[in-house]
Amino acid sequence: MSTDTTASVSTHILDTSIGRPAASVTVSLAARSGGGSPYVTLGASATDADGRCKDLPALPEGTTHVRLEFDTETYFSKKQAEAQQDAPRVRDSGAFFPEVTIAFAVVPGEHYHVPLLLNPFGYSVYRGS
Repeated sequence: MSTDTTASVSTHILDTSIGRPAASVTVSLAARSGGGSPYVTLGASATDADGRCKDLPALPEGTTHVRLEFDTETYFSKKQAEAQQDAPRVRDSGAFFPEVTIAFAVVPGEHYHVPLLLNPFGYSVYRGS
């Protein structure tokens, strides 16, 4: 939850190749204060059955930029392995983008919901509500 001096971040992932939430995707959260500062990893979470990360760590006071990193390679490798049990290989395995990294600016007092629409060969991200 955001306060007057901090921002907050949430995310969820929808796998548009199957029209469902993407469960069990690891999401790392990093933050920095100022454009020239290095990012500091604050923690990680995994998406639930609804594709949501409900326990991302709070942002420290003074955060100006946030980075979310999504481990898409592991997710799509698992999906490919599950598909191979039921049918012969019909397309490339894995993900073209092994990870998706999104960086964005934040201001104190605001909440930032950043959904990721994902498929094996592309993605889209936006500021949600």
